[in-house]
Amino acid sequence: MQISHHTSAEIALHINGLQVVQGGLDTDVHRCLTRFQWSHLMPTWRYDVGAVVIEKTIVMPHNQNTVCVVYRLIEGDAATLRLRPFLAFRRQDAVLVHESEWPFTLSFTRGLYEVRRDRTDLCLQFGLAPANDGFTCHEVVGEHALYRVEQGRGYDHSEHLYSPGYFTARLTQGQALTFVATTEGREALQCDGLSAVEHQQRRVERLLQMAPPEVVQDPFSAQLVAAADAFVVVPGSRLEETRQARASGDQIRTVIAGYHWFGDWGRDTMISLEGLTLCTGRHAEARAILQTFSHYVRDGLLPNLFPEGEREALYHTVDATLWYFHAIDRYTAYTGDQTLIAELLPVLKSIIDHHVRGTRYGIGVDPLDGLLRAGAPGYQLTWMDAKVDGWVVTPRRGKPVEIQALWHNALRLMADWSTAAGMPDERYGRLAEQVRTAFNLRYWSPALLHLFDVVDGEPGEEINDVACRPNQVFAMSLRHPVLDRMHWEPVLDTVRRQLLTPWGLRTLAPGHPAYKPTYEGDLRSRDAAYHQGTVWPWLIGHFIEAWLKLHPDRVAARRFLANLPSHLRLACVGSISEIFDAEPPELPRGCIAQAWSVAEALRAWLMTDPDRPE
Repeated sequence: MQISHHTSAEIALHINGLQVVQGGLDTDVHRCLTRFQWSHLMPTWRYDVGAVVIEKTIVMPHNQNTVCVVYRLIEGDAATLRLRPFLAFRRQDAVLVHESEWPFTLSFTRGLYEVRRDRTDLCLQFGLAPANDGFTCHEVVGEHALYRVEQGRGYDHSEHLYSPGYFTARLTQGQALTFVATTEGREALQCDGLSAVEHQQRRVERLLQMAPPEVVQDPFSAQLVAAADAFVVVPGSRLEETRQARASGDQIRTVIAGYHWFGDWGRDTMISLEGLTLCTGRHAEARAILQTFSHYVRDGLLPNLFPEGEREALYHTVDATLWYFHAIDRYTAYTGDQTLIAELLPVLKSIIDHHVRGTRYGIGVDPLDGLLRAGAPGYQLTWMDAKVDGWVVTPRRGKPVEIQALWHNALRLMADWSTAAGMPDERYGRLAEQVRTAFNLRYWSPALLHLFDVVDGEPGEEINDVACRPNQVFAMSLRHPVLDRMHWEPVLDTVRRQLLTPWGLRTLAPGHPAYKPTYEGDLRSRDAAYHQGTVWPWLIGHFIEAWLKLHPDRVAARRFLANLPSHLRLACVGSISEIFDAEPPELPRGCIAQAWSVAEALRAWLMTDPDRPE
């Protein structure tokens, strides 16, 4: 659902006007805006209109589907505000609304206003606190509201927004007005705006207190600690699991991969876990996330994603399961908690067994070399997962380089964990050694001075994919590197020269026939560029981890991150974008706030702290 607010003072101030398709705004509010502030994850705007100064703050109470818009009079004796909510009332990824007939039913009683969308179960409650002069029913259609980003992407980019009426309220010194919209019912409508702001401030302060002191003493890492909070959530649609967890005294947590479009993805969750929860001191939530995902392992696979609003997961991934081992390892390294491994060991053994025997989507061990192969027609199984109109842009079927690195790491970890549990199993070590030997024979190219991206590709393709991609970095960055150390320096030097940018690593080196310098245009054009040059900030964490193993100079490594602090003032203020264009001006693109971008930027920043103890 979407809500837009029109507000007018007695002197015709309109806060948050609509832009229409013709390009005009139905407001001149930009002439009155004098200040914007982002603090404690809340935005505040200040408007100066003659002798009247008004501040507007938006706060979303934690773990509620509620938004509060708080208005305060900073200067002046009084002002009369007219607050008119406009609604599209749909999921953010749903088809835009163009209905000519009025699509809502409005009901109200004792200060509670409820809007239901016809022929659906969608319901929204809203109200104003204090009630003041009341609500006037006056139906208005805001026709052809423009979404400029959608327009640039070639999508349907305008829709009708509907307003059932407006509130009229007197704003005075010392008395805030709060517009509340919620799906949580009457209790949420009793929200006191100033109290909600104070609660949010205290929550962020508590998050900072949980983090290690050296983290919050640095302004950039402190901002990332706050930004991380947006991604760690209670699953919204799996209510049965939530009830069971509460009954047993457990927590249930997952990670939203990115805003505005993504839900909880297994791969993103495991890659992000260290930065979002361990670097920030949220160890109990890290444990809860690892426990939660263990309940969903099927046929030896971790879920790729839970579609929004659905209880059943999708499993078309080869790497999410292997990143799970890495995340568990990082959790135990931070906490020293060995009980979680003991709890999960049966699941982890089952995962290895399924991979050795073979499981869904052609995922299984090649008995000739111990390497892990994967691929099925129509599926994209690695993190380079763009697909549009049935076209898998980077199928990478065969034996992708990072999958072998993750597989080897998982086997080495299992050898250690099973021994520590008093149940040693020599096959893990034997298989890991087979993988390491085959990997170093098959992937290193002395002619290219980097690793092949995929070997044993599909029939009709080159048996070895010579593309220079960032996936090779994981052969050095994980706890148990699969690549022989003699090859590290030339590989990292090639990655630095061809892939490194101020914002992260390119997904393909310039000069390759498929290289795309910018991520723009319609969906097909953007997906064609998604992993064909486009820069991903999350990759910088593993590049720096590998770099520091070879060049233990934190001051020099910190230079790779020099531009990232400035990004917190761009795109989504206070967070880090999903991707960037591969060439200057390297514009931010994709999701405006991405979990693994924030997580890996924070982790890399801490790794490169010159004052961090060894």
